[in-house]
Amino acid sequence: MNKFLAFILLAFVSFQNSGIAQQKILKEAVERAKKEGFSGVILVAEKGEILFEEAMGMRTYENRILLHKDDIFELASLSKQFTAMMIMMCKEKGLLDYDDPLSDYIDTPYPGITIRNLLTHTSGLPDYQDIMDEHWDKSRVAGNPEILEYLREYAPKKSFEPGEKYEYSNTGYVLLASVVEKVTGEDFVKLTKAWIFDPLKMKSTAIRALEEKAGVMTFAAGHLKNDDGQFINANTFHSSDYTVWLGNRKGPGRVSGNVKDLYKWDQALYKEKLVSKETMEAAFTPYKLDDGFLSYYGFGWEIKPQSPFGKMVMHTGDNPGYKTIIVRYIEENKTIIILNNNAYPDLMRLVEAATLSLGKW
Repeated sequence: MNKFLAFILLAFVSFQNSGIAQQKILKEAVERAKKEGFSGVILVAEKGEILFEEAMGMRTYENRILLHKDDIFELASLSKQFTAMMIMMCKEKGLLDYDDPLSDYIDTPYPGITIRNLLTHTSGLPDYQDIMDEHWDKSRVAGNPEILEYLREYAPKKSFEPGEKYEYSNTGYVLLASVVEKVTGEDFVKLTKAWIFDPLKMKSTAIRALEEKAGVMTFAAGHLKNDDGQFINANTFHSSDYTVWLGNRKGPGRVSGNVKDLYKWDQALYKEKLVSKETMEAAFTPYKLDDGFLSYYGFGWEIKPQSPFGKMVMHTGDNPGYKTIIVRYIEENKTIIILNNNAYPDLMRLVEAATLSLGKW
């Protein structure tokens, strides 16, 4: 992201006096992406107004079904912001504190980890997928209880002591979902619907099982190229098998939705619909590491204090065939959301163009 910001800052200076030129940059970038085969939906908005929204490409290449603006995508790691919100809501309900030891709620072989360490990827936990890939019977579908069981049984070494450094951790967000279930006594999937998706009227968004996804007509399948250069369903690749045998995991991914719902979510975060302003400010505050340096990751959000439009918070997601991103310039209420279902390699080029376009309309 540092290269991305450097490009934006330089280009923004060059074009800030020409709104027409900036809009042209976005349109040209979109046209170029179309020619290069980009498949997905792009939304650009400012202060509650959608300035640009377009769908292009295929919902499914096999059946040649065109993609539509309201189609549903696997959000991949964008899901983490919802998991973090569930923890934040538990905090406001008095069910936990950020600096509580994880061991107060979940039995693991890793002492000294706090809820805050899990939220900010500073726990040092090993990758659960590596352990499961090595030892799990892949004819069965694993979820959080099985992941926790294998972490306890095999107990691979931590990467570092909690708080020493930042290292992105899917394991941490599995544990966060399990903490929510522990303190509420409720299923994380149902509770996320009740606490977030239903109140915000995010009707297309859910944590769906594989069979539920198959039943959604507007679900945009993830696609990868085969050896002949043709896009086929990503689920047919061996590298995608984990989405099946880890299909019941909760916390680090598995939320699916569309750009309109993500925009509802984006706008709700400016209001106190779910949590207080003070709680959101904590979520957008970088974690200070033991050496005094900042990690620039808060609660489910990567944080960039400086951008052309002030403070920026963002997150990316990457699942087989899918690339997703939400960028929020929170001081000026400017938003970019891109959902892609054919692993387009130059997604950041579109984000750069969209950012430039937000200078003037």
